Amino acid sequence: MEPELLEYDLGRGVRAFSTGRAGGHSTGAYASFNANAYCGDDACAVRMNRELLCRTMGLEPARLVMPHQVHGVEVRRIDEAFFLLSEEERKSVLEGVDAVMTDLPCVCVSVSTADCIPILIYDARHHAVAAVHAGWRGTLQRIPELALRAMCDAYGTKAADVRVAVGPGISLEAFEVGDEVFEAFREAGFPMQAMSRRFPVAGNTVGASTEKWHLDLWRANRDVLVAAGVPGAQIHLSGICTYRHPERFFSARRLGIRSGRILNGIFLTE
Repeated sequence: MEPELLEYDLGRGVRAFSTGRAGGHSTGAYASFNANAYCGDDACAVRMNRELLCRTMGLEPARLVMPHQVHGVEVRRIDEAFFLLSEEERKSVLEGVDAVMTDLPCVCVSVSTADCIPILIYDARHHAVAAVHAGWRGTLQRIPELALRAMCDAYGTKAADVRVAVGPGISLEAFEVGDEVFEAFREAGFPMQAMSRRFPVAGNTVGASTEKWHLDLWRANRDVLVAAGVPGAQIHLSGICTYRHPERFFSARRLGIRSGRILNGIFLTE
C-alpha cells in the first residue's frame, strides 16, 4: 500500500507533492489517506498514514512537520533547535501557524488543505523551501507575500529566484462567497474584475437573491506572488478543483468539516 501522490517538478534537489485520498488506513469521510490529526480522525490511523508517507518518501517520521493552522498569517522557521524540543514543545511551536519554512535537508514542511489553496515554494539559489496555507482569509492578508518576506529575512531569498507549485483547491466556479467577503477583497485592492464572477444560486427560493459572488483564489494568490516579484512563468498551477473531484482529493465543502485533509509537502533531498 502506498499513498497516491501528485508531485510537482520544481527542479533538482527538492520534492514537492500533494496527497490524494487513496492508499491509506483511514475510513469513512477520512478514507483513506488522511495525515491530519486536527480534523477528528482516529489517531492510530493518522499515525499509520504519516508513517506510510514517510516510508514512501524516504523521510524520518519526526522530520515531517505539520502545523496546526488557524487561517492566520503566522510563518514559522524550522531549524535544528526545533528538533531538540520535546514533542509537546514542538506542538506548541506549531500552534496557530499557517506557513512553515526550512533550509534543512530531509525536513518536510507541510500544510493541510481541503479546498483552501496550498502553495509550495522553492528557493534554488539559497536552498530553502516553504509550505503555505492560503484560505480566503490568508489570501486576503496576502500570506504568500508574507512567506516570501520571511524567507528573505531568514535565508536571503529573492522572489525572482523562487519556483512555486500551487496545488489542488476550490475553483472559481465552486467557491461561492457572501457579499461581505467580496467587499473585503475589493477594499484590500484585489483585481475583482479578473478574479470574481456572479453565478446563479442553485435551487434558490422565490424572492431570494438569484446570484452569488464566486472568487478565484488560484488567481488571487498567483497575482500576490507576481506582485511580490515572482515571474509568472515560475508559478505552476495544478488547476485541480477539490470540490469537483472529491473522489481524488478531500473537499470540506463536499464532505463536511469532519473529513480528511490533503497533505501538501516540500523538502530538500540533499
